[in-house]
Amino acid sequence: MKIVQRTILESACINLPDKEEGEYETDSKKKIAIILATILIIAFVWQIISRIREQSGGDQRRQGGPRAVPVEVAEIKTGPIELKKTFSGTLESPSEFVIAPKINGRVELLKADIGDTIKRNQVVAELDDAEYEQAVLLAKADLAVAEANLAEAKSGSEISGRELKRINELLNGGLASDSEYDSAKADQLSKQAKLAVSEAQVKRAEASLETARIKQGYTKIAAGWTGGDDTRTVGERFANEGDMVSANSPLLSIVELDPILGIINVSEKDYVYLKPGQPAFLTTDAHPDEIFAGEISRIAPIFRQATRQARIELTIENHELRLKPGMFIRATIVFENVKDALIVPEQALTKRENKDGIFIVNDDNKTVRWCPVKVGIREGEKVQIDCKGLTNGLVVTLGQQLVDDGSEIHISGESNKTDKMETQK
Repeated sequence: MKIVQRTILESACINLPDKEEGEYETDSKKKIAIILATILIIAFVWQIISRIREQSGGDQRRQGGPRAVPVEVAEIKTGPIELKKTFSGTLESPSEFVIAPKINGRVELLKADIGDTIKRNQVVAELDDAEYEQAVLLAKADLAVAEANLAEAKSGSEISGRELKRINELLNGGLASDSEYDSAKADQLSKQAKLAVSEAQVKRAEASLETARIKQGYTKIAAGWTGGDDTRTVGERFANEGDMVSANSPLLSIVELDPILGIINVSEKDYVYLKPGQPAFLTTDAHPDEIFAGEISRIAPIFRQATRQARIELTIENHELRLKPGMFIRATIVFENVKDALIVPEQALTKRENKDGIFIVNDDNKTVRWCPVKVGIREGEKVQIDCKGLTNGLVVTLGQQLVDDGSEIHISGESNKTDKMETQK
């Protein structure tokens, strides 16, 4: 207070402009009067504030210490809790292949289109076969010529055989010479060789005819596959009737839709929780109010270096074919399930000296005690805890930052109840 007075007085003693001595004395008196009045007002206000502080401190001393901390509490519960996570992914067909012709030709007929259901080995397209029909006729003609040559060779072989036998009998009777026998023997060998060549020519003609028929058969394109169901669906069409296509040019893609495959990618942290046969529950934007059941069918043994994630395949039943390849999915997988867990709200957790713990309301509902806990599964806003000897009770969920072990509390919402009870008494 003295410092304030001194400062004000010093500030008043400043150089004033030259005036007559009488005027200067009058102005100085006025300023000094104003300064003194200001000092008196400040001193009066300061005394009032000091008295209020002293009175407030006395009230606290009479009440026995600081006031109770207002807090909010929640009940400690026992029940099931799950450790689960939802992954984003996409749907794929477990089996997809492209139907393509084995020969060149013009598409004469397409018997299937996008979305059609087809059966195993069903003919789905036909090419113009006029050229291949002519090839079959030519191969048949070549076969006929080869068969005629074979018949001629067989006849010549039989005649030469009989001639050789006759010469041999004459030679034994002394009626034929050795040179005649040698000539008949050479003729028989020649006829047998010609017969062998004719038989080979027939086989070659038969093979050519079979090849022509096979190529003609390629003009009828069938959808054949192994394993799985006997029916599948046309996914895409790549050609139209009248188009000229070359060998192995795609015509249609065939996909399997039931079951369908869900693909997700997981990090190393989640990978350790997964195993084949583990159930999964899926939702899609196309059917937001419906949950589809599936299970893990395959787990990749490697992680991609670019993403540090592993591919996980889910098999999903799709009897009604409502799920389609390419759809976006959200797959929820339960990692762990505890049936009888001690559960508190996640906001009840707090730290003291780098240890997780909670503040439990004592039986008097007026004080709290600190309980270190081991945190387990987290599910939404719930968390599993392990606190020695704790089975039930109330836990502080709001205001725990202002309390300590043994602190007095006031549970919000209970003061009104207490006041009503006292009023009724």
